[in-house]
Amino acid sequence: MTTTTASVPLLHRTVRPEWIDYNGHMSEAFYVLVFGHATDALMIETGLHSGYRESTGCSLYTVESHLRYLRDVPEGAHLAVRTRVLGAAGKKARFTHEMYVVADADGEPEADAAPVATTELMAVHVDQEAGRAVPLPDAVLARFAEFTEQAPEWAGRSIAPVG
Repeated sequence: MTTTTASVPLLHRTVRPEWIDYNGHMSEAFYVLVFGHATDALMIETGLHSGYRESTGCSLYTVESHLRYLRDVPEGAHLAVRTRVLGAAGKKARFTHEMYVVADADGEPEADAAPVATTELMAVHVDQEAGRAVPLPDAVLARFAEFTEQAPEWAGRSIAPVG
């Protein structure tokens, strides 16, 4: 696996009051929402944008995810999401998102900052009319390759059994 200098731009969001649950911190559904926005941003960066979907009838569908909630996130927190492409080939793409609380709305995580949540995703390129997976176009695969980097140490893990 080659580590490249290209990286997907950080996604920024601010935690809204309606995202806060009965425990006083961001509800689990909104972690998924923010990570979904990061996936949308990745799609734009790799050429799978709305124009592509309209002209081809194809899109990227998430088929598996593993989300880790690591720290509580309060109302008003500024979030930055870092995306790493771990690989893409044929019909599939694998990537991660790491969510950080940052000092300001456009800030970057501190070098030693720990993520507040992470997710690892497997996505499949789908022809929506045919209702089946189809190969990613060469130009999109090339763009994914530009962003491909080493997997973080936590990627590839599963949930531990109870007991």
